[in-house]
Amino acid sequence: MGNPMKIRAANKDGVTEVKVLVSHEMETGQRKDAAGAVVPAWFITELVAKHGDKVVLSSEFGPSVSKNPYLAFKFKGGAKGDKITVSWKDNKGDTRSDEAVIG
Repeated sequence: MGNPMKIRAANKDGVTEVKVLVSHEMETGQRKDAAGAVVPAWFITELVAKHGDKVVLSSEFGPSVSKNPYLAFKFKGGAKGDKITVSWKDNKGDTRSDEAVIG
């Protein structure tokens, strides 16, 4: 399980804006270490954001996404005090899920 994500969510005029900073190394499998050995691929493959039980963002990632990816998206609905849950899964089977309250 990776480090916690930083999630901010705010609602304005019926539109909720969510900003997420995901903490993950996102190795491509093409880089070599100091000894010349290939660093194994390790990257997020799936990311899902939910407002309650409703999926508001579903995405597939790959090795070309940068280290510690940043996402920002908007959806209609949501109210102050509601929870947003963001979850990811990587190619090694690790998972992480964090939540934030809409402000």
